[in-house]
Amino acid sequence: MKLIGRNHRRRHIAALAAGTFLSTVVALPGLADNGTVTETPIKHVVVIFFENESFDHYFGTYPHAQNPNNEPRFNARDDTPAVNNLLANDLLTNNPNLKQPYRLDRSEAFTCDMDHDYTDEQKAVNGGLMDKFVQATSSIGLGCRSDGSTVMAYYDGNTVTALWNYAQNFAMSDNSFGSMFGPSTVGAINLVSGQTANAVLATAFGGGKVTGSSPLSAITGDPDPALDDCGADAGGTKTGKGTVQMASGKNVGDLLNAKHVTWGWFQGGFAPTAPAVTNPDGSTKTAAVCGSAHLEHEYIPPGRTTPVLVVPNPTVQDGQTNPPTDIHTSTGDYVPHHEPFQYYASTRNQHHLRPSPDTPEEIGRSDQANHQYDTSDFFNALSHGNLPSVSYLKPPKYENAHPGNSDPLLEQVFLVQVVNALQKSPFWQDTAVIINYDDSDGWYDHVTGPIVNHSANNAGAGGDNATVNANDSFVPTLPLSTSTAAAAPKNIPTSGVCGPAPAGAPPGAGRCGYGPRLPLLVISPWAKQNFVDHTVLDQTSSLRFIEDNWHLGRIDGSNLPAGAQLGSFSFDQIAGPLNGMFDFDDRPSRNQVILDPLTGLQDNDRAEFPFGFGGGRF
Repeated sequence: MKLIGRNHRRRHIAALAAGTFLSTVVALPGLADNGTVTETPIKHVVVIFFENESFDHYFGTYPHAQNPNNEPRFNARDDTPAVNNLLANDLLTNNPNLKQPYRLDRSEAFTCDMDHDYTDEQKAVNGGLMDKFVQATSSIGLGCRSDGSTVMAYYDGNTVTALWNYAQNFAMSDNSFGSMFGPSTVGAINLVSGQTANAVLATAFGGGKVTGSSPLSAITGDPDPALDDCGADAGGTKTGKGTVQMASGKNVGDLLNAKHVTWGWFQGGFAPTAPAVTNPDGSTKTAAVCGSAHLEHEYIPPGRTTPVLVVPNPTVQDGQTNPPTDIHTSTGDYVPHHEPFQYYASTRNQHHLRPSPDTPEEIGRSDQANHQYDTSDFFNALSHGNLPSVSYLKPPKYENAHPGNSDPLLEQVFLVQVVNALQKSPFWQDTAVIINYDDSDGWYDHVTGPIVNHSANNAGAGGDNATVNANDSFVPTLPLSTSTAAAAPKNIPTSGVCGPAPAGAPPGAGRCGYGPRLPLLVISPWAKQNFVDHTVLDQTSSLRFIEDNWHLGRIDGSNLPAGAQLGSFSFDQIAGPLNGMFDFDDRPSRNQVILDPLTGLQDNDRAEFPFGFGGGRF
């Protein structure tokens, strides 16, 4: 029999007594909004796509929090399952890296941005030894220690409180990876297509069109999408700095459109503050402007005018000061290279056109917005009784969790507001929220992912300094370097994981992955409760779930041809399924988990947080 903790039992009984959450629903396949039958009872999927966190950085000591005074307290249920983390592997004080992991206090929510370059992340892995993070991916700057040790740091349930509470009440994976090594663009495109190949570098523009380009074997960096008015080439009106578009291939939006399933990508700051001006022939005269911005690391609660500084008191660690007054600068909400559908001509909204007709009831259907929206459109549609079958949510820059311009406390505000709104909506009983991340930011994680696409050779992992054995597989030479210099990946000459794709390799063979381990949670009435899934997953696992649920087929067809190299096909072909995180054999849970966006605590737990919010700092 599954044990239920005292607090959980209290909440469960209260939800039953209220009698207002879910009506009785039988576990049968659902009816989608276009009249087709879904494979599972899930009729609405909401993917929340955050930035730059490794699994150990957020869950390294889960479910054990330090619980110091004046921080939200986290108390785990007695029946919490085991997690593959730092505690389980004695890696807090016995770590092979130059520096040992340490806890970041809530006051240290702000940190500098780590190095998450495609090659440098491979160097940190060091052929599977996982011992060169300080040398390869650490950073030194405001909010980070001067010895490079911040890359080893982790938060616990006193800071990422909402995520830990969601994990207690729903399902979490401790074995999910980025589909590839590398930064945000790589993760975003993999999320929606599983394929960063078939791209071209835009080199010349005219009238808002690409007039010259050169092929790329695969995207491994962070280029802006070509022909995005708010991107580097201003919608093709000026020479962009390395803008890219996908010359061929499909994304999940194409598959959803073919089946007439409503969907949308909702990104903070996508709505223009000044519209584009076009010439009579349709060419672009003046690009649209995406000028909305917010102060970094500062939050103004709804209905109030006084901001709350989410990075509290200044701290000093090893001579590095983390002052809140130096980091509240304005930052633009929209980040072009976070918007994967803008890379494809079929799903691009070049001028950031607003939905037409401009009614929330039509959000998710085909119109001039081409399914590309602002996050405000999501909340507006939901409040008017409309939720597309598939929704991708990308927070504005200041709330996207990316170190340097955001932090886990502002990430929590966005996350909780979305999940609370969905739980209070009429759609909740058939909704699944998938929390996913685009890359690890280079933060330490102790788990080596399976290398399913080896770049240089599908037979084995290798690097530039590797030898080739008789069966043509690569054997990396380790250790790569004896350098002890922090934040100096140039001192490590080769990756020890993947090398360059050989001449004549198919497009996409240069996509080394799986990459770092990332957090992944499923929040749904149909999710298993307080469950940890150990199935190997990646960023395309949510893509596979959507494909299977709406019978869309795969991006590159139904089956990987026998003997074909994976590098020429999308990763959804081999993605692990999310189904193990659901329980479709029973009725949906009536347990409602409404959290406070500032503390991450449930309403009936707020008494454990011993001070109010006022108008000042935590």
